[in-house]
Amino acid sequence: MGISSRMAIGMVELNSIARGIETSDYMVKAATVELLRASTVCPGKYLILIAGETGDVKASMAEGVKRGGECVVDTLTIPNVHTDVIQAISMTTQIEKPGAVGVLEYYSVASAIIGADIAAKAADVRLIEVRIGYAIGGKGYVTLTGDVGAVRAAVAAAKEEAELMVGTSIIPRPSPKVFESLM
Repeated sequence: MGISSRMAIGMVELNSIARGIETSDYMVKAATVELLRASTVCPGKYLILIAGETGDVKASMAEGVKRGGECVVDTLTIPNVHTDVIQAISMTTQIEKPGAVGVLEYYSVASAIIGADIAAKAADVRLIEVRIGYAIGGKGYVTLTGDVGAVRAAVAAAKEEAELMVGTSIIPRPSPKVFESLM
């Protein structure tokens, strides 16, 4: 895939589910954005993820922060996001040639999304998934694939820029069963 100079991703995390649902409605009405995810995440928070043209994402995020008010606990905006990040969050990535696997694990959803973008931009890898918050205690993790050298480079780049990282793993030759379980 690649980097889109006009695509951006935005995230608002709130400590109120009711306010989160209401805020997501305001955000999608404020600008032309795609609602990638609007759902509860552990521990009892509400997460809104949007994507679209950079200007639209910024407008939607401004509305989200305004409407979320005192319930907003975290936000994130990445302009010029790597297109694999959006696909990996949406769980629509198609991997034609399995390779080595890298795993990046973070204490926060925002850190996982940032780590995925850094890794995808650092080396010739494909993001498999960016798993965020639900049923994993509010953490986030990223799985990616490519040749061993590219996976090592991507993991190293994400690790270097890491905030709130739990750990990483690199599996040079994963079992086909393990790789299939990641899809």
